[in-house]
Amino acid sequence: MQRIRRPLRVAAALAAAGLALAACDTSTGGGESSSPAAAIKTEIGAGEGQLSVLAWPGYAEDGSNNPDLNWVTPFEEATGCQVTVTTFGTSDEAVTLMGSGQYDVVSASGDASLRLITGGDVQPVNVDLLENYGDIYPFLRDRQWNTVDGVHYGMPHGWGANLLMYRADLVEPAPASWSAVFDDAAKHKGKVTAYDSPMYIADAALYLMKHRPELGITHPYALDQAQLAAAVDLLKAQRENIGQYWSDYAIAVQAFSSGSTVVGTSWQVIANVAKSQGADVEAILPSEGGTGWSDTWMIGAGTEHPNCAYLWLDHIASPEVNAQVAESFGEAPANPKACELTQDPNHCQSYHAGDEAYAERIWFWTTPVKKCLDGRNNAECTDYSAWAQAWADIRG
Repeated sequence: MQRIRRPLRVAAALAAAGLALAACDTSTGGGESSSPAAAIKTEIGAGEGQLSVLAWPGYAEDGSNNPDLNWVTPFEEATGCQVTVTTFGTSDEAVTLMGSGQYDVVSASGDASLRLITGGDVQPVNVDLLENYGDIYPFLRDRQWNTVDGVHYGMPHGWGANLLMYRADLVEPAPASWSAVFDDAAKHKGKVTAYDSPMYIADAALYLMKHRPELGITHPYALDQAQLAAAVDLLKAQRENIGQYWSDYAIAVQAFSSGSTVVGTSWQVIANVAKSQGADVEAILPSEGGTGWSDTWMIGAGTEHPNCAYLWLDHIASPEVNAQVAESFGEAPANPKACELTQDPNHCQSYHAGDEAYAERIWFWTTPVKKCLDGRNNAECTDYSAWAQAWADIRG
């Protein structure tokens, strides 16, 4: 199991991370791209011989870390595209690096994808050219974080939910609501955990959406100033009960296993690893639903290797490769055919891979932008830069 997954901390240079989203047209899910739809490829030719990949650790393995994990070499042999991989540790870092124009493809989470689109750093993708796109679960296609005004910007890859996890032997009664980490957090003062990211503000917004309807929140990534202030107040109150914020899931596993953490935000992979180590933990999607991530492989706007880039997007979503990545990484695959090829026959069931009803209860990360994603007219919402500043204030 890879000891990686999104250590999203507030970057020191937010201005460099492409946060100027005020002019976004988000009527169907995103911003107005500077990459014209007319530039979309109409055919894939021979590979140009090389491909520069920018990826989350564990997403582009070549066998050097683990000889059993290698889907880069088969791609190189099949296409002639020699791959160089650069990894990043935060979405802010990914946005900054893509802004350099040095990378052909990037694995972008929903908290980065709209920034990349509106910044003109990625290009529209003709999904009709991608053999495996049609197999992708429908609930991952045409979404606010990967499609703008009907124009596609990449290949969905893998996804997961942010869950409520608790020590079943130490937390009674068993929680069913996020109130366990918000209004009732004082019951476990000093042993509550939360994910260390500005995107965690959406978790608070989702809770308020269900429990304080007078705030008028209908979309946890579309918060006006008053709604953001309410979420910040809730998170500052929670801060008094937090034992630690986490970003490395190995640290979260250790904390739950030792009992220094007994309740808080988690992922399915954390629950699975903790259970395998003997910890008495349970992880649930609470009554309010939850937030989550869905990652998309995107192509750099100025790539000089577009054929290799398209070939990579199709390769990474092929059943065999999607199965390898999802299982080694700890997430649900985007391609249902991958479920037939995982070494663990229960992997897809454990991660709810094809459970559309389950996925419908998840508000997948979507970059907050000034034009409200909930469709409000004559209203201005807070963007990611405001969230990042708010998170720094919450964390202190």
